[in-house]
Amino acid sequence: MNIKNNLANIVSVARIFVAYCAIALLYVQTTWAYLLAFILTIIAFAMDGLDGYLARKLNQSSQWGSVLDILGDRIVELSYWTAFAVLGWINIIFPLICIARAFTTDGIRSVALSQGMTAFGDKSMQSTSWGKFICASRFMRISYAVAKVLAFMLLIAVNTPGMEIWNGTPLLHIITMVFVWAAIIFCVVRAIPVVVESPKLFNKD
Repeated sequence: MNIKNNLANIVSVARIFVAYCAIALLYVQTTWAYLLAFILTIIAFAMDGLDGYLARKLNQSSQWGSVLDILGDRIVELSYWTAFAVLGWINIIFPLICIARAFTTDGIRSVALSQGMTAFGDKSMQSTSWGKFICASRFMRISYAVAKVLAFMLLIAVNTPGMEIWNGTPLLHIITMVFVWAAIIFCVVRAIPVVVESPKLFNKD
């Protein structure tokens, strides 16, 4: 494989392993392990933006790259939500909602892909202006990413062993849950246009 011509895709895959390392460290109940997990979480989400930048900068955009980017998003996001629920930091309903949303939207998008359409970009399956704004606009994608990464970082921060000052601050816990709910609401809302506009994909049948 030519590394230079597949750099964006390599970053997409590599961030999955970075996220897995961060999640694994959450089961090592030490302050330093959690601080490292916190840093790796930031890196994993920074790589999410980096792969898209490299794809555009190096002219490596492709349908496969689009699928790989979404695949990486799903694996990283669902892994974090599940780990947080298993650790008892959030209710199990959060990962369950994300899993249901992922199967629904990605199932529909797979049909769109078979018809030459993609989730984002010039060949986006979204045909309405509001659908394109919610699903593909830079504003919505960045807002969702920010809410999600802040929710994950804060969940790690408020549960870090040995950080009694943070752990004993009710306001920080409230702020954390605000971002958790914001992230899950974004998750659901961004699925609505995909579902609403999906009938056109099956009308041809």
